[in-house]
Amino acid sequence: MSTSRSFSPGPNGAISGQGTVTDRLVEANQRYATDFVDPGMDARPVLKVAVVACMDARLDLHDALGLELGDCHTIRNAGGVVTDDVIRSLTISQRALGTQSVVLIHHTGCGLLTLTEDFRHELEDEVGQRPAWAVEAFRDVDQDVRQSMARVRTSPFLLHTDDVRGFVFDVKTGLLREIDAA
Repeated sequence: MSTSRSFSPGPNGAISGQGTVTDRLVEANQRYATDFVDPGMDARPVLKVAVVACMDARLDLHDALGLELGDCHTIRNAGGVVTDDVIRSLTISQRALGTQSVVLIHHTGCGLLTLTEDFRHELEDEVGQRPAWAVEAFRDVDQDVRQSMARVRTSPFLLHTDDVRGFVFDVKTGLLREIDAA
C-alpha cells in the first residue's frame, strides 16, 4: 500500500517535475493557512496527558487513540524510548503545562529491533566522529516498554509518576496491547 497520494521522491528529495518534498509540504501549508482559523487554544493539553511514541510513519496516534487537536502533548523519537531528552520534554509538559498522565507507545516491527550499538561505531568509522547519543536499540519490545516506564517512574524531575502506562501498538491490527510494569 502506498500513501501520500502515491508520490515517490527521487534522489535529493526531488519529485518528478514538482520540486522537493519540502516544496510540496510548504505548498500544502499555504493551502492549509488560507482556511486556517485560530482555535484559541492554550498550550496546556485538555486531557492533561503526554504520549511518548515511536516516530514510525505507520503510527497515526491521534486516530489510533481518538484524540483531537489540543488533547495531548505528543513526544516522538526512534523507538519511543524514554531518553534524557524525553524526560526533559515530560518535565516541561508536567511542571509548566499541567500534564499528569504519561502514555508510552512502542510498536511491532520497530526498526530498533534490527539495530545494535554497532550502528554508532559504523557512523564513527564513516564520518570520523562518534555520536554523543546511544542508539537505544532493543531485542524485546515488551521489556523496552517496561524499561521506559521505569525511567519515567523513577525520574526525580517529574511530578506525576503514578499514572504511567505502556503499550505495544500492533502495526497490522491497529490494536494496543498493554504491558505490565512488573
